[in-house]
Amino acid sequence: MPLLSDTMTEGIIAEWHKKVGDTIKGDDVIADVETDKATMEVMPYADGTLLYIAAEKGKGVPVNGIIAIIGKPGEDFQSILAQENKSSQPAAVVTAPEAVVAPAAPQAAVSRAPLSKDASVIRMPLLSDTMTEGKIVAWHKQIGDTVKGDETIADVETDKATMEVTPYVDGTILYLGVKEGEAAKVNDIIAIVGKPGTDITPYLLDEPASPATVSSLSQVVTQPTTPVVVPATQVMQAAESNDRLKASPLARKLAEEKGLDISHIAGSGDNGRIIKRDIDQMASQPALKASMSTPAAIVQQPLSSGATYTDVPLTQMRKIIAQKLTESKNSAPHFYLSMTITMDNAIEARKSINNVSKVKVSFNDLVIKACAMALRLHPQVNSSWMGDFIRENHQINIGTAVAREDGLIVPVVRNADMKSLSQIAEEAASLIEKARTKKIVPQEFTGNTFSISNLGMMDIDEFTAIINPPDSCILAVGKITPTPVVENNSVVVRQLMKLTLSCDHRVVDGAVGARFLQTLKTYLENPVTMLA
Repeated sequence: MPLLSDTMTEGIIAEWHKKVGDTIKGDDVIADVETDKATMEVMPYADGTLLYIAAEKGKGVPVNGIIAIIGKPGEDFQSILAQENKSSQPAAVVTAPEAVVAPAAPQAAVSRAPLSKDASVIRMPLLSDTMTEGKIVAWHKQIGDTVKGDETIADVETDKATMEVTPYVDGTILYLGVKEGEAAKVNDIIAIVGKPGTDITPYLLDEPASPATVSSLSQVVTQPTTPVVVPATQVMQAAESNDRLKASPLARKLAEEKGLDISHIAGSGDNGRIIKRDIDQMASQPALKASMSTPAAIVQQPLSSGATYTDVPLTQMRKIIAQKLTESKNSAPHFYLSMTITMDNAIEARKSINNVSKVKVSFNDLVIKACAMALRLHPQVNSSWMGDFIRENHQINIGTAVAREDGLIVPVVRNADMKSLSQIAEEAASLIEKARTKKIVPQEFTGNTFSISNLGMMDIDEFTAIINPPDSCILAVGKITPTPVVENNSVVVRQLMKLTLSCDHRVVDGAVGARFLQTLKTYLENPVTMLA
């Protein structure tokens, strides 16, 4: 049972949309859950078969309690239930007469004040099906700021997109648990919102923490109100320990504009964070400012070869791209099939369609439609490797790779075989725009059964692509090029496009992939056949 609101302690199953034995996709809605504030949909974020339902319709389940179990057909799940029951029961006290226990040495106890109702904990939400942690790209609110429940307090970068986080509760920001640029695990505390003056220590102590963390919570540090110039030796030590400089983005910008070395300023903000006030005070004191004009320089020695370089931290998206595509390349035996398509008829058909269509149809939209139609006739290509069985997907959901500065994302056109060209064009354009502006939501980039990567608009003749799990195939599309060809003993110029299909040999054999490409070629070279 997920935590769906800040005050939720349990959820009531309003409706089950799946029953035991049903096959489940990670982005399927399996149930409607009624919380204390609204009725919301629940998705499993895991593929498999529904093996067990723990609560009937109308029954309540506490947050984090089991509501269902998904796995392989026939898999034993009793151990999971036994573990759940064991953890929910108080531990039994066993008296052993022969055992003599020496009195324990007294230990310093951590006093835990009861949690008040004057504050709410904001946790790192699960924003995608593969997300394990999120990085705080920017805080839009600071400690002491008043916030409304529907305001954006932070931008969080997941493995697939940068998304906004709202607190769903009104109040004042009392605590920020993660610095900008740093990551938190899913469900970790990232902020606390409540009434001004509320003691947040009990909320933090209620979380699993190291003794050092607990100790630090009991200390109140009073920062000086006047900025302090830090000796260069201390700056060197800080650099050597690889600590991240604590400063707000505004403070960094002001320091740069005023020509101040921010590494020589001690901050007066939370945990020594350098804020705007520190920069303003430093700039207003000529003596201190002058002492910073010639700081001791920290010189980075070049490599022995004289080469220089820049280490770029990995984004969450880049980490997952590296992980998933490495897994795909190493686990799926790839093979490649190439075919040349004559696009003259498609070019003329596109012109005619765009003369009457309200939405501009692109060549990529034609490829999506043709692939969807071909997949309908070749369901093996629309399948997924599941370990000990192959899943033949009944829906045809086509993903299109979209390049962004921080990596790739694959928006999905669902049920593409059932949509017209203009519908596909409109939906694809909307999804691509959302992807590029980082407004796309998880339901729009998950659930693909086949993928397309098109580099034709970047003047690429042909290439091979790595399969995008859980798909078993991906189609690489090159540019359309006027090329001389021989027809009926005469040389004519035709508009040719090269396609390469990457196949997972565990699912798709060479002949199956070849027949799919033959069908695809028929549709693209004679677009009118897609209307049949």
